[in-house]
Amino acid sequence: MQVDLEEGGDGAQVAGLPRFQQAVFQGRRLRLLAIGLGALAAMGLVLGFFVGMFAPQSLWPALLFNQSAALLVLVAGLQSAWWVTQWRAQAMNPLESVVDSDEAEVPAGWYERLLERISQHCLKLLRQIGAPTLWLAGWALLALLCVEQAWTLALPSAALGMSATVSATLGLLLAFGLLVLERQLAQENTAQWPEAGALAQLTRVAIISLILGAFCLLFGSETSVWPVRLAVLIGLLPGFVAFELLLRAVLSLFSPRREQLEPALLASSFVADMLRWPPRPLQALQQELHNRFGIDLRQIWAFTYMRRALLPVLGVVGIVGWVLTGVHEIPLQGRGIYERFGKPVTVFGPGLHAGLPWPLGRVLSVENGVVHELATSVGETSAPVQADPAEGPAPITANRLWDASHVNDKSQVIASSRADKQSFQIVNMDVRFVYRIGLSDQAALAATYNNADVPTLIRSTASRVLVHDFASRTLDGLLGEDRVGLAEEIGRAVQADLQKLDSGVEILATVVEAIHPPAGAANAYHGVQAAQIGAQALIARERGAAAEATNQAQLQASIARDQATATAHEINATAKAGELKFSAEKKAYANAGQAFVLEQYLGQLSQGLASASLLVLDHRLGGSSNAPTIDLRTFTLPADPASSRKTAQPGVAN
Repeated sequence: MQVDLEEGGDGAQVAGLPRFQQAVFQGRRLRLLAIGLGALAAMGLVLGFFVGMFAPQSLWPALLFNQSAALLVLVAGLQSAWWVTQWRAQAMNPLESVVDSDEAEVPAGWYERLLERISQHCLKLLRQIGAPTLWLAGWALLALLCVEQAWTLALPSAALGMSATVSATLGLLLAFGLLVLERQLAQENTAQWPEAGALAQLTRVAIISLILGAFCLLFGSETSVWPVRLAVLIGLLPGFVAFELLLRAVLSLFSPRREQLEPALLASSFVADMLRWPPRPLQALQQELHNRFGIDLRQIWAFTYMRRALLPVLGVVGIVGWVLTGVHEIPLQGRGIYERFGKPVTVFGPGLHAGLPWPLGRVLSVENGVVHELATSVGETSAPVQADPAEGPAPITANRLWDASHVNDKSQVIASSRADKQSFQIVNMDVRFVYRIGLSDQAALAATYNNADVPTLIRSTASRVLVHDFASRTLDGLLGEDRVGLAEEIGRAVQADLQKLDSGVEILATVVEAIHPPAGAANAYHGVQAAQIGAQALIARERGAAAEATNQAQLQASIARDQATATAHEINATAKAGELKFSAEKKAYANAGQAFVLEQYLGQLSQGLASASLLVLDHRLGGSSNAPTIDLRTFTLPADPASSRKTAQPGVAN
């Protein structure tokens, strides 16, 4: 029962209570324990941060942080109990504070008065909250931060060495010392020390954490993963206790606080109270309600009736729930194979179906028309599927260049021939199958009971078919005419093998996404193709040049032959014309005589003098004694002055 100094008077009336008499001794003891355990927790935190900087994936940081959190929870409980003993010690020897009004200084300026008012409000607020609440919340937050720092379930296993054995020994020694403390606290009389039981419960949290940590260190090895996982999971217990203490500290702000009323232990934990055998959570909850709110559940007949009817109600609910396990709901895109006593009886379609409850009857789920796409080869890490914008760059899966490695490409050996010698080549291919479980009941049964893993079965069957089919094909054929019917042939072969195995799988389509040489040989293959194309182009160019030279020579020869023929015909025609002319002149001379000669003479003379200026004078003009006079001044001078001087002489022509 809590003591109220306002009702009980001064400290002389509480001096007879044992807990008040032992308050000073208990406070000194709690203070020493809190300082010692706090120093150990601080050392653990420092070592944890130091080791975490150099070996973040080791077991040591998680273990040190979790054990430090357990010790911090115990330190929080010890300090909370120390505040209670301090109140009792002050109640035994109350100190009267006398304030001398003459020595009190009154601030003069407005700034000093404002600071004084703010300080008074802050002190009043801190006095209302209380130092025990702040300290408890601080310790709880620090413990939660330690647990959060150690929470990493992806730590790899590793050998720990001799240091683990030494640390486990030290941890067990500390756990033994805390066990001695826990036994002493558990055996304390409630009248002399009411908080001893709650402190004993918090001590068990630290003991359990230390013992589990020692087991992790002793059994840790390169092949054991559970010690590493256990070292991380140790932090759950102090984490729950720290969260409860933080919640109690927050809730204490809403409860009225009186300076003259004996405070209760704020660091009592419901989670730590469960660390007993046998655990009694309902009894602990009942005591908590009775102590906190004065509610006694034993006096309420409804709870008494519920306690008596709990087992029958639980039995009826359990039987009804067990019977309802025989009702099965099949979704629209699924089917269900109903097994009665382990034997398949029928195949359920979408909807509600009833059967025997579990384990007498059960339903195995089977797909109903769901279409899947499967690649023959899948990489170690598949790219996440995400929607790409229509106007953005092309996704990585759309890259079909030969010089790029793709996730779903699979290397395959094909036939080849070089210089009449048999050989082989390697190509990369991306073959995909679109499949589903057959729609018949027999196909559903076969897919469920004859296959352990449908994708693995299809992939292995397809790999075998591809090896057999590609062994007789060449690279030119795969890249050319053989590619048209390749997908159909592969699909038929895989479907035939799956039917022989009675797999119940139906291949809907076979898609050959890409067939090309390996990415490493792509550049070399491109070089070979470029060289072949260059050689063919060079041959065609030389053939064109030869044809052009031949045609040009034929043209020149034809022109020369035609010119020679024309010249010969021309000479022959000229000769014939001369011969005919000579024959004609000969006949004319024979017939005309001297007249023909004169005619020819005159004709030649006329031809020769056709372009000359002539003046014909008849000798019969003027008689014989008077010769005609010719005035040459009317004639135009010739072009050459020298010749004009020679020819321009007056004279008379006879």
